[in-house]
Formats: sequence, structure tokens, C-alpha cells
Amino acid sequence: MDPTPARLDLGRLLDRPGPDLSDDDAQQLRQDFTRFMMRYKFGMDEIVTKLTILRDEFAHLHESNPIENISSRLKNPDSIIEKMRRKGCDPTFESIGEKITDIAGVRVTCSFVSDVYHVFDMLTSQSDVVIVEVRDYITGPKPNGYRSLHALIEVPVFLSDGEVPALVEVQLRTIAMDFWASLEHKIYYKYAEAVPQSLLDGLREASVTAGELDATMERLHTEVKTSGALPRELKAELVDGTASDPDAAFVERLKRLGR
Repeated sequence: MDPTPARLDLGRLLDRPGPDLSDDDAQQLRQDFTRFMMRYKFGMDEIVTKLTILRDEFAHLHESNPIENISSRLKNPDSIIEKMRRKGCDPTFESIGEKITDIAGVRVTCSFVSDVYHVFDMLTSQSDVVIVEVRDYITGPKPNGYRSLHALIEVPVFLSDGEVPALVEVQLRTIAMDFWASLEHKIYYKYAEAVPQSLLDGLREASVTAGELDATMERLHTEVKTSGALPRELKAELVDGTASDPDAAFVERLKRLGR
């Protein structure tokens, strides 16, 4: 059972306790909120660990690595308060947990679109990972051009008094998608969301260009991966067993493939 209280006032947690709140009560509220946030932090750490293991395995045991970078962030109280206001969220832990699903976030950057889905499959196929929701903005970009694969996943966190579920938002995207998203964020921040139409149009055009770049890089990547494939007749000899005792000509053909 989660011992955190049902109600809280986040404003009081930011070192601004009101006159009706004693120092002891204020301290208790801060501890309760810390405990609430620790669940998300530990869940985020679990996901980062899983992804780091996959990345390190590919780095040491495979020819290519689908994971370029892993980053994570935990929303601070000010961000949570701002989102509570926008979403009309009641000041309760239960309401916050239901309406704000990106308190804990992990971002994975990949080289290619196929890598994005490969990493997603590897992560979500693990036995203790539960898929809550998937939003595919790669196959269906947002109107502003944003592209990424979002997955809300739940993992168990084992605290001193038992197991609790932790919800984590995982964003998976290519390097081109990440570059576009970073630029879009800077533009919206600079203009306080009142972005000139010319810049909005430019962002959409840049999104199309980034998508075309991803498609081109994916094609080139596929060509590179398959360029060293065995010729059909050579593969047939290996399959049917006629090459079980290879002669000099057969060996020479294999040598030429590696040049």
C-alpha cells in the first residue's frame, strides 16, 4: 500500500508554507512529495539501466549499435504545478499520477528509423515492462511536423515496504528528428509560443527535409548491410551441402567477397 496522502498543496512544498501549516506539517508534506517523486525517479533509472545494458551489449558483441544516446529527466515541482494548471488537475497525488504522464522521461536517439522500432521492441518485450500507451508520431507526424515514437511504459520499483508501479514516458527518435525537435523547442521558448507564421512554415518544411534525410540514410544503410551478402549460387552450395569439402576455386570465391 502506498502511504502517501491523497491531498497536497504543491505551493506549500516550495518553501512557502502558509500560516495554517505548522513546520512539522510542512516538513511532512515535503517528505510525502519526495516519496511520490522517488517512485518516478527510480522507474526512470530502471529504464535507463535496461537501455544502457542493450547499448553496451551491442557495442561489444554486434557489428552496429542501434542506440546513439540515452538521456533522462524528472519534472521539477514548478513544471508539475504549471502542467496541473493547464490540465485542470486536482492537487492530489492520485490526480497528478493520472493526468500528468511525463513526470519521468527517457529519450533514446537512434541513427535510423528502423533502429527506433528495433529498440522499442527490445525494451517492451522484457517481462517486467508493461506497455500503457504508444503514440507513433513517425508514421503520423503532428501538424507542426514533430516526429518521434512515444511509449508510456510501466515498470515495478521495489521500495523498502514493497513493490510500486512507476510510469515512464520513453521517446525514441532519430538524430534528425532530435535536431528538429531541439530547434523547435528553442524557437517556441524564444517567442514565448507566439511564433511568427514564417518560422512555423519553415519548421514544417524542415520536418519534411528531415524525413527525407532519414529515408535516404535508411536506404544507404540497407545497401551497406546487404552489399556483402553471399551470391545466390554460393549460398545454395552452402545450404545443399555441396560445399562441405570446398575446393580451391570455392575458397577463392569466398576470399574475393572479403576484398
